[in-house]
Amino acid sequence: MHQGNTSAVTALATIGTVLWCIQLIPQIITNYRNKDCTGLPPLMMFLWVISGVPFGIYFCIMDTEIIFQIQPHLFMLFCSISFIQTIYYPPVKFPPWKIAVVIITLLVVFLGLELGFILWLKPVYKRGTHWPALIFGIIASVLLALGLLPPYFELAKRQGRVVGINFVFLTMDSMGAYFSIASVAVGDQNVLSLILYCIVAVLELGVFISQFIWLCRFRWFGNGLKDDIETGCDLDTPRSMRSCDLESIHSANKKDINVGAVSVHNIETSSENI
Repeated sequence: MHQGNTSAVTALATIGTVLWCIQLIPQIITNYRNKDCTGLPPLMMFLWVISGVPFGIYFCIMDTEIIFQIQPHLFMLFCSISFIQTIYYPPVKFPPWKIAVVIITLLVVFLGLELGFILWLKPVYKRGTHWPALIFGIIASVLLALGLLPPYFELAKRQGRVVGINFVFLTMDSMGAYFSIASVAVGDQNVLSLILYCIVAVLELGVFISQFIWLCRFRWFGNGLKDDIETGCDLDTPRSMRSCDLESIHSANKKDINVGAVSVHNIETSSENI
């Protein structure tokens, strides 16, 4: 490979790696502000947390640049934070003690697996046996892609609308996939890596397309959802993100009923006096 290509591959791969380190920060902030994770599947974050283990093993076995060894662990950290949010906030709402048990158990298991496999397989890789590292790379990539399937079940519940997923996060994650695809295309053109990166990019593009179709059907060219027309409140949106509060609507309805009752009473009284 020419020196120019090597520099381009390194630059593209580094950008993709950085994006896949920090892409979840906007989603974590959104979850914290809303105190609600409706529409963001815990299974998605759980699969991504798990994928960090084989990714870490894969990059550490091959003794790659330090940024590529740090990336899966940062990715696991942010995925773990988001996973905790999805099971702590509504609609799941696990008690804190149960969350602590889950996280401590996962931490112990993940540390044991990663340290054990790295210490065992790193010398094997240096002796020229590369297929174990390849297996871990495949497992990690498959888990990453599988993590993008649960959101489609959430989309199906809401006629294709995206709820609870931050589009800045989704854009950054997609850009990470595109830069990774470019680095592979310019570099060694590894077909397996190219296919897996493309799967991630296509699945995330599908989420964008689903939201676009929903907007066309119900916002831009449709008559709007019934709930929005009648109350100005979208019931599929997390409570903290709604433009109105159901309690205030119910209170207003009760007030209208009371005012109506008083008016009827006044009319009846006036009729009796006449």
